[in-house]
Amino acid sequence: MSLTDELRAEYAPGVPYKTDSGDMLLVDLLLDAAKLYPKRIALDFLAQQTSYEDLVQQVRKAATVLRDAGVRPGDRVALVMPNCPQHIIALFATTLIGGIVVEHNPLAPEEELRQEFERHGANVVVAWEKAILSMGFLDRSKRIFGVNLASDLSATSRALLKIPLKSIRERKNQLGAKVPKTVVPWGKTVSGAEPWNGTCSSTPDQIALLIHTGGTTGIPKAVALTHKNLCSNVYQSVAWVPPLHEGAEVFYSVLPYFHAFGLTISLLAGLRLAATIAVFPKFDPSQLLLSQRRLPCTFFLGVPPMFDRLLVELENIPVDMSSMTFSLSGAMPLNRELMERWEATTGGLMIEGYGMSEASPILLGSPLSSEKKPGALGIPFPSTEIRIVDPENTKVDVPVGEIGELIARGPQVFGGYWENPEETAEVLKDGWLHTGDLVQIRDGFIYMADRRKELIISGGFNIYPSQVEEAVRSMPGIEDVAVVGMPSGRNSGEDVVAALVLEAGASISLADVREWAEKSLAHYALPRQIVVVQELPKSQIGKVMRRRVQRQISEIQDGMKVGLAAVAEQVSDLAERAGQATTAAKESLASAAAATSDIASELSSKATEFIKQASAGADDTDLIEAHESEVAEERREETAEIEDSDDLCLAPEAWFVASRLTGLAQPYLPEDRRLPDRSRQATEKTSRRRRSGGMPLRRVDEETGE
Repeated sequence: MSLTDELRAEYAPGVPYKTDSGDMLLVDLLLDAAKLYPKRIALDFLAQQTSYEDLVQQVRKAATVLRDAGVRPGDRVALVMPNCPQHIIALFATTLIGGIVVEHNPLAPEEELRQEFERHGANVVVAWEKAILSMGFLDRSKRIFGVNLASDLSATSRALLKIPLKSIRERKNQLGAKVPKTVVPWGKTVSGAEPWNGTCSSTPDQIALLIHTGGTTGIPKAVALTHKNLCSNVYQSVAWVPPLHEGAEVFYSVLPYFHAFGLTISLLAGLRLAATIAVFPKFDPSQLLLSQRRLPCTFFLGVPPMFDRLLVELENIPVDMSSMTFSLSGAMPLNRELMERWEATTGGLMIEGYGMSEASPILLGSPLSSEKKPGALGIPFPSTEIRIVDPENTKVDVPVGEIGELIARGPQVFGGYWENPEETAEVLKDGWLHTGDLVQIRDGFIYMADRRKELIISGGFNIYPSQVEEAVRSMPGIEDVAVVGMPSGRNSGEDVVAALVLEAGASISLADVREWAEKSLAHYALPRQIVVVQELPKSQIGKVMRRRVQRQISEIQDGMKVGLAAVAEQVSDLAERAGQATTAAKESLASAAAATSDIASELSSKATEFIKQASAGADDTDLIEAHESEVAEERREETAEIEDSDDLCLAPEAWFVASRLTGLAQPYLPEDRRLPDRSRQATEKTSRRRRSGGMPLRRVDEETGE
């Protein structure tokens, strides 16, 4: 029995071992749903709804527009926009006429977009107006259509955008932008076109989509996915959750479509089930919860940080979440505590999926049953074979329980990178996809043991250290840099941490690094922490050893935690001593005040007696001398009592802390008990070193900037 067959023993009831999408094409997912459920709501975009039959009509109109723009079978059409109805219309219109969709991050830096366009060479672009402003590299040979998100809103919402209020103007500016006259308005052009009533000429094995990734090497490239790849993963995903009902579900489509996870599951699988798909241009917890009141979700797809933020926002916007029968988390590990909180809130089941863009993207999933293991990658999807092999000899399988590299094959696995046979040969060998991830079998499930590739996963996004290093290394004042991922502690995967070697005399803050790097990096790839070091650990051939950098940073962080705990304990002890000293001081002052009152009373009595004696003719000189002698003796006794007392004469460091905590000035102390000048000088010197950044090693936190 193969390893795949053994793992399938954990399948939930009703899940088949194999699935087959047949000759299904991408556009067929939409056309079939429209035939069966023409009046059902297909899309809900901020309360503006579109039925399945209306969606097909708009897709056919858009197909006419693209054909008129010169798009023919096999041509690439670049889509650069957030999730919105026009994005979906452009995607299916492209595939309907046999074109290849190329997905892009609309918030990517201009240089990243330029390199992607150089790779695929698309001549027709459908882009969000605000993204067009970041694509100055496009020349007049490109046909550019501009998308304003306001055109997808309801008539009421569009009318509200005309109200001359500052807040509304700001919201309106987020939906679109002023673009050159050469940019053709997409929405207006599509609405005025005639529907194209032709049929798709593509075959299942032809490329339908290019989606950008760094793959296992970090070198940017385009994953080429066929109609068969994508439809197969859709059929596998739907079969994985048997209780889902065709024509009855509501999917929340929040993850971006330029991310394979968001495109395949929240959009394509939703269409396969003829679900109503609520489309969100970005993740906004409050907006999602308000939508939940209006259009309850039954299937929610997200990454762990989304689930965590929604639970937090629920405290401000109480909403019934019980409609969310099923939730799927992916792109990064899910911890047990978050899963249990989510399931307790919704009353539904939460499962996980593992994969990569090269697999359309899902390869493994946790079963829809109580037997699922939080934190496990899962078990193979239907029609998916897996092996765990020796990383140094991938023809040899490792024994069950030992760590090895995960490789997989199935109908969802891609055939190669776009026009990049060298990179393809690195990951695709004899039909097996080499994931680069080291895993092991425990209790019948596959668990991640280590990440062979040094990929950083933050907020569900893949971040490649070499790209971040290249951006940061070009910054003036930086001599060398190593970028690694460190646990974030915020349910968002890993933080991007940059270890910096500075040039002599340079002083650089985290804010400086982020401001410099954002010129060429997406926001999610910017460093969240920096650590300044004297040198980076390198191999004999001069290669930076990132794993050693990670260990050093981890040791530093652990040392800081221990040190801070010790300092906190010392401060607490000193504060307690200072409090005791303050109490004692107050008691001593009260005693002194009482003594002074007694002395004053006695002096008053003596003065009265003196006056009486003077009136009786006593010798004034003798009386004055006797009085002065008595007062001097009393003062000597009082001074001796004060010098012998321990109540006011604390150790110098105690008074130093007490004065900072209570705001009291340092009281009179005998010379030998005062804070030494050298101690004050040392304290001031240390403070100057910290302020100037002159310490040999420091960790800077994004939240505090310190």
